[in-house]
This record gives sequence, C-alpha cells and structure tokens, in this order.
Amino acid sequence: MPQLILGPLLRYISETEATVWVETDAPCEVVVLDHSARTFEVEDHYYALVRIQGLSPASSTAYQVELDGEQVWPPRDHDFPPSVIRTFDPNGPLRIAFGSCRVAYPHRKPYTLPKDEDPEGREIDALYALARRMRREPQETWPHLLLMLGDQVYADEASPKVREFIESRRDPRQPPGYEVADFEEYVRLYYETWGDTDPSLRWLLSTVSSAMVWDDHDVHDDWNTSDVWLAEMRRKPWWEKRISSAVMSYWLYQHIGNLEPRHLDEDEMFDRVLNCDGDAGPMLRAWSRKVAHEVDGARWSYVRDLCGSRLVMMDSRGGRVLDPERRAMVDDEEWRFIEECASGGNFDHLLLGTSLPWLMSPAMHWLESWDEALCAGAWGKRISRLGEKLRQGLDLEHWPAFQRSFEHLERLVISVGSGERGEAPATIVALSGDVHHAYLVEAGFRPEANVRSGVYQAVCSPFRNPLDRHERLAIRVTGTRAAGVAAHALARAAGVRDPDMRWRLSGGQKPWFDNQVGTLELDGRRARLRVEKTVPSQDADPSLETVMDRWLAD
Repeated sequence: MPQLILGPLLRYISETEATVWVETDAPCEVVVLDHSARTFEVEDHYYALVRIQGLSPASSTAYQVELDGEQVWPPRDHDFPPSVIRTFDPNGPLRIAFGSCRVAYPHRKPYTLPKDEDPEGREIDALYALARRMRREPQETWPHLLLMLGDQVYADEASPKVREFIESRRDPRQPPGYEVADFEEYVRLYYETWGDTDPSLRWLLSTVSSAMVWDDHDVHDDWNTSDVWLAEMRRKPWWEKRISSAVMSYWLYQHIGNLEPRHLDEDEMFDRVLNCDGDAGPMLRAWSRKVAHEVDGARWSYVRDLCGSRLVMMDSRGGRVLDPERRAMVDDEEWRFIEECASGGNFDHLLLGTSLPWLMSPAMHWLESWDEALCAGAWGKRISRLGEKLRQGLDLEHWPAFQRSFEHLERLVISVGSGERGEAPATIVALSGDVHHAYLVEAGFRPEANVRSGVYQAVCSPFRNPLDRHERLAIRVTGTRAAGVAAHALARAAGVRDPDMRWRLSGGQKPWFDNQVGTLELDGRRARLRVEKTVPSQDADPSLETVMDRWLAD
C-alpha cells in the first residue's frame, strides 16, 4: 500500500478553491474531499498537487488524505485537531502569520539552548510554539495564511539527522562536506524540516495555507550576491549539481504550491511534468540547469488575492541580474509582471512580500548603496576590488545594494500610494525576513508626491536561528544616528543619490532579536501588526509573548 512520506501541505486558498500538496513513496491516486490527482515521478520520488473546487466561502471543512482508496492522513495516533481547509471570508478579518529563517533541529536540549550556551542551540522554534498554541485555541483565532519569507531549509547548515544521512552515502571530508550536495539530499532536508522533527509543524502546515519564497540558505549563503561571487562558485566542482538540485527541489516543494490554479494552468513545466510518461526527473533537471544559467529562465514572483487585499511575492534571489552594467533584483520582464500585479486592483491593502528587506536602518542603506557604487568603479578599479570583498564579507546584498531595483520599487510605491494606478490602498506593507531580527519602519514622502497610503516595512526573522550576542551588538551599532550620518557621507561621496522618501523605526522602538513570528491582521481598510517572541517553559508548552502591537491603519 502506498505511504505518505511528507504532507499534506495546504497551499493555495481562496473563497472557493484550495490546493493540497503531498509526497508519497509510490505511484498512486491521491484523494482529498472527493477531488483526486495522480502522482507524478521525479527520480524515484512521487508528488501530487490536488486541486479542490466548489468550497463555500468562510467555511471550515475537515479533510482526510487517501492513497489508492486507503486513508493515510490523519494517522491513527494523531493527537491534534482535524486538519481543515478554511476558505476566506470576503467580509471578515484575515490573519497572516509571517517570518523567515528556520533551522530544523530537534525540540529538545541542547538544541533549545542559546548559541552562547551550546553551539547547536537555536532556542525555541516560533512555529512550534504557534502550533502548540493553536491546539488550545478555537479556529477563529488561527492564522489563515503562513507567509514563509525565505530560508525554509538550510542547505549549508544541515541538521543532525541530515548529517547522518550524508555520512551514509558519501565522505563528508570531501567538498561540499556536510552541506547538501544533490537532489536526494535536498529531499531528505525537506523531509527533516517539514515532517520528521515534530508532528506539530506537520499538522500546522496541513491546516494553515502557506505561501513561500526562497532566499540564500535554500541554496547557499550569499547566493547570487554578485557576478564575482557567482563566477567563483561556478568554478567549484560540486556547484552545478547543487544549483540544479536546488532549483528542482524548490520547484517541487515550494513553487508549484504557491500558484493560483489559473496560473498552474499556464505553467508550461507543470503541464509537461504532469503529462510525462514515466520519470520526469531528466526533463526537470535539464530545465533546472537551464534556469540556473539564464536570468529569464523562470519567473518565481507570483500574486495572490486575499479578501480585498493583494499579496505580490517578489523573488529577490533566483532572478537577479548580476551584470554590473544593469544589476537588478529581477529582470525587466519580471519587473513588469510585478508592476502589473501591484496596479489597478482597487484593493484595501497592498502587501509586497520579499525575503530581503527593502527599507533597512539608514546606516545599512547607505553602506550597501555606497558599496555597490564602489564595486561599479566610483573610486577606481583598485577600490572596486575592496568593495567586492566588503560586499561578500559583510553580506551587503539587500535591496539598497541593488539601487536600480530600489528606485524602481520606490517609484512603484509612490505611484500606487498616490492613486496613479487605481484607488490608493489604505496601506502598502513590505513584508520581509532574512536579517535575524524584527522591526517596523514607517516611510514618509514629500507633500508633492501626494502619497495617501500608509507605507511600512515590516520585518520578522528568525522563526528559529537567532543571532549571538556579538552579531546583535553589530546590528545595534549600525542602528545609531552617528552610524547613519557617517554612512550617508560615504554614499554621497561615491555619487549615490538620496531617495525620494525618508523612514524611521515606528514609535522609536528598537529591533527584537528573539525567535519570533509576526502577524498582520487585515479587516477592510484596517490593518494591525503584532510581533511575538518565544518564551520557554519547564513543564508546559512554550508560549508566545507579544513584544509589539501596532495599528497601521485604523
């Protein structure tokens, strides 16, 4: 009898539709709520994405998963509430939990200790704490959508069980060591991350819709920082297999579940895989190699409509243009797609999901934009080489380090917020992760810009991978006014222009460094943001404690 290897993951949700993703150990027919899909094969692994239609708006429907007529989910010993599909209520509130950066270590000591006490310590997992709380609370309080903003898996920081798996099949003394080397190891990494560490997360992903985008650790630390970085990596003998396997696994485990059913119908590769007679692995691998070498090989950005609001998820890793003459987060065609999705919808709120923060502390903004100018030769060739070392050594590769794209997004926000592209939404909120701390900044514009929307950058990171005390100190130092003034002077001396806006930490608050999860609640044109950190307990489930609660539009 076929067995369920991973999932079910509840992925796309609307008022009447849903998709459920599974991985199985053999070919079979997968049935959820009388809707079925046949598995497809990729290198001896089997996957299905079940599309469910005809659901009622604002409904909650318990579901099971059957493989060839046999129920496999929930398991018989399941100690959790039923997995449910909760469709959106067009007239009700919508809660979006968000964050990034989660390493899949066990939920026991020493892994729950701080890094400063044990090198393996990553403290309490915020998603684990969220799932344990949901077990005790009514469905009405649960998030409707989990926005996972990068580093869902750490290909370059394997968990203990993944390290054991690597040891069982190759010599880790040879490069790439205990990092993921190929597709089979990616498969195991996803299994450990989403299925095997604890049943709490598996249940959470089965009952809360998820939308995802990748970041560097899904592939390799600092992935696609620059053309110099990429050239160095391509000289490593193990890189080509790593990057093609990363693209394959991301497409399978994350990307196809991100798409609305109508966009799935337009996805050429999804159609080819579904209709492949036999193993689709060779075809998918050839496509993945092509995508890894071509900027416009695939579009990873996508859009979701959410109860009168819109989420535009912008890829800020896989589609980067690294040519120094036209550096950009995405190519021109993908940027046109982003602009089109953000325009003309007359929605209450526009959410811009991007793994990397758009608005950072002033010092970091100026430092990254200054360094990009150095690398481009603003102070000569010799200094440009120093700029590249700084870029790679200090991870200077967020939106400010791609000034062309920063300015494009700035102009887009101004045009949307001023009503040039349709009715101005109540808020425009960039949702990001990556930087292993949380903060909220509010942007201001010149009066002549006529921006009527509240514009914010909300960052929440990590779910589970906190900084040590030295790294936290560095973040605090770059957040000072003196650091901002000094970095601004450097940037102006290198010819960097000032943005057409200003921003500051909301309410004068400081960043938070704990494992944490953010929640954005939308209700008509009202918007409220909350950040909660994990709190351990000796004799009970860990809890979540609110560290910030702020109305963005009331």
